[in-house]
Amino acid sequence: MATFLYRVGRLAFRRRWYVALVWAAVLAAVGLGALKAPGAADEEFSMPGIESQKAFDLMEERFPGATADGATARVVFIAPGGEKVTAAGNKQAIEKAVTGLGDGTQVASAVDPFRAKTISKDGSTAFATVTYKVGANDLTDASRTHLERALDQARDSGLTVEAGGTALGDNAGPGGTAEVIGVAIAAVVLLVTFGSLAAAGLPLLTALVGVGVSMATILALSSALGLSTTTGTLAMMLGLAVGIDYALFVVSRYREERAKGRAPQEAAGLAAGTAGSAVVFAGLTVVIALAGLAVVGIPMLTKMGLAAAGAVVVAVLIALTLVPALLGFWPNAVLTRRARKSGRIEEGGADNGGTRWARFVLRRPIPVLLLGVVGLGALALPAAGLQLGMPGDEAKPVSTTERRAYDALAEGFGPGFNGPLTVVVDGKGAADPKGAADEIAEEIGATKGVVSVSPARFNDAGDTAVFSVVPSTAPTDEKTKNLVTTIRDERSGIESGTGASYEVTGTTAMNIDIAQKVQAALVPYLTVVVGLAIVLLLVVFRSLLVPLKAALGFLLSVLASLGVVVVVFQQGHGAELLGVEQTGPIMSLMPIFLVGIVFGLAMDYEVFLVSRMREAYVHGESPARAVTSGFRHSARVVVAAALIMIAVFAGFIGESDSMIKMIGFGLASAVLFDAFVVRMAIVPAVLALLGHKAWWLPKWLDRVLPRVDVEGEALARRPGAQEPAAVTAPEPEPART
Repeated sequence: MATFLYRVGRLAFRRRWYVALVWAAVLAAVGLGALKAPGAADEEFSMPGIESQKAFDLMEERFPGATADGATARVVFIAPGGEKVTAAGNKQAIEKAVTGLGDGTQVASAVDPFRAKTISKDGSTAFATVTYKVGANDLTDASRTHLERALDQARDSGLTVEAGGTALGDNAGPGGTAEVIGVAIAAVVLLVTFGSLAAAGLPLLTALVGVGVSMATILALSSALGLSTTTGTLAMMLGLAVGIDYALFVVSRYREERAKGRAPQEAAGLAAGTAGSAVVFAGLTVVIALAGLAVVGIPMLTKMGLAAAGAVVVAVLIALTLVPALLGFWPNAVLTRRARKSGRIEEGGADNGGTRWARFVLRRPIPVLLLGVVGLGALALPAAGLQLGMPGDEAKPVSTTERRAYDALAEGFGPGFNGPLTVVVDGKGAADPKGAADEIAEEIGATKGVVSVSPARFNDAGDTAVFSVVPSTAPTDEKTKNLVTTIRDERSGIESGTGASYEVTGTTAMNIDIAQKVQAALVPYLTVVVGLAIVLLLVVFRSLLVPLKAALGFLLSVLASLGVVVVVFQQGHGAELLGVEQTGPIMSLMPIFLVGIVFGLAMDYEVFLVSRMREAYVHGESPARAVTSGFRHSARVVVAAALIMIAVFAGFIGESDSMIKMIGFGLASAVLFDAFVVRMAIVPAVLALLGHKAWWLPKWLDRVLPRVDVEGEALARRPGAQEPAAVTAPEPEPART
């Protein structure tokens, strides 16, 4: 591995024009493909194997042409203080507004609240439901403008008018501010770390090229592979973070080799052979974690994971080829300013911040280990009270019309009105399908916790009915979850008496089912991902205890990050500091996201840091000295990489979307805990206590495992290996021909 990558690095350095032109051509080709590709279609969220999805599929089958997956807008009308919506003037204004809402070219129907009897008991509030022929992503700007204009006209009559529903969301994902903030902070960190504008700019440039290639490819293939506009969010987030980090490690190793007196081309080859090997295996662990998202069984999540894995692969390829090529154009520019001006390259001394910290931990391994484990354990405790769900309009800021509409409906009709359940009755096996549907509706309506049941609506064949059930509690309330369970548990008795079967669906039931499925998939997912990564780390480090220690440290950091997410977003402590106006359940997919992404990133730091320790150990240093050597060479770069990763993720906290905000906060916290507590404190403490045992591997396993030479041992033994020359002035820049 090291020898092959050494040759790749030298070749890329020597043939830099070809490499640069190839990447430019790739970027241009996928960019052109993205421009010509049809727009991403509205991706239908599906969750095979759960009752809510089965009921939805049955509705699609029995009610052909229905707009069950079309965008909707629920428009709420509130009469001025003390008045009723049924007053002549208010009623006329509402009817006029509903007529206007129904005039849109993409509108399927707009239901008059006076005909549908959707008026609150006190007469102060009414709502109209507008259903569209297409999904939210396929709504045109003209349709959204028409909706907003109709709302404004209704407001002019003196009514308070708010609207919620999928038709108002733009589904655009992050707007770009988060990425700009992350890149800006990353630039500052790189400049402080390297002391050179070129050395700071090169990782940023190559990372942006990688993200450009990845995102353009996703857009170009979106129509063919059924990818939505949200699929690329994770790919963009991770591609930017790991792209900067991987280039950072290669450039750092190049500078280190130049400080030893290596010629520029030789230094580039050695950087690719050593740091590049660590990049390959670190990238593989991230790819395993992301591709493993397929285990969960959610098609959208699988696509997001594979798209992000592709972005990581691109980042690895760029770090191994484009970075050495750019170093070939400007071999001295990435050196420190002092080295370029004085004509001398000073090799880093044996004592720096990393070595001082390592010696501190080596002198006090037990206190450091206990403090780290107990601290992370305490932060992880709130995760025991984790409640999963899917935040809706109630989690949006009060400044949005969606949140105000949600609150108005809850006040006028009850909290459960924002999350009605949909019951689908299959009466094909019943002698009297309509009678069976009425009996089922009556039984469910008598269940404790049900406020009302709507009249059943039948399909043309008369064998399938659909009706709504309004709970007495909010969609995210634990009592609503218990109500869904109760209705389903009563099914066997009701079905035996009527001969018809029924299933419960709707957004609320779907969210409950998703949370349960994700919880059930978490252990298998952890088993697959952690198991494969342990095998990979066994090959890299040729040690039995180091991979196990790495996996246990990851579990500590991910549980601690999940704990702080619960504290902020569920319990509300410090929520206002992050702009979170409404607390509630944690997004159902959050644990899976944390486990998948953070595991890959945690193994990045493990590989980069411990591979230098392993390199020193196999070259004859004692276990304690190997730990110090690893920190001397890698600590500053690992800290910089972690700060960059935290900056990129933390930038997403500023987004208005509560789910993106939650993901950004969770990932930033996890990287903080893993890099600075687990890898920089717990890892050296454990290695200090284990001594030589840390690198023990059974002989039979040593014979079975393939040798990949991440440490670059073969490079030192190769014929004609260049010994470090005396440290002298930088060579002149090569000619630009």
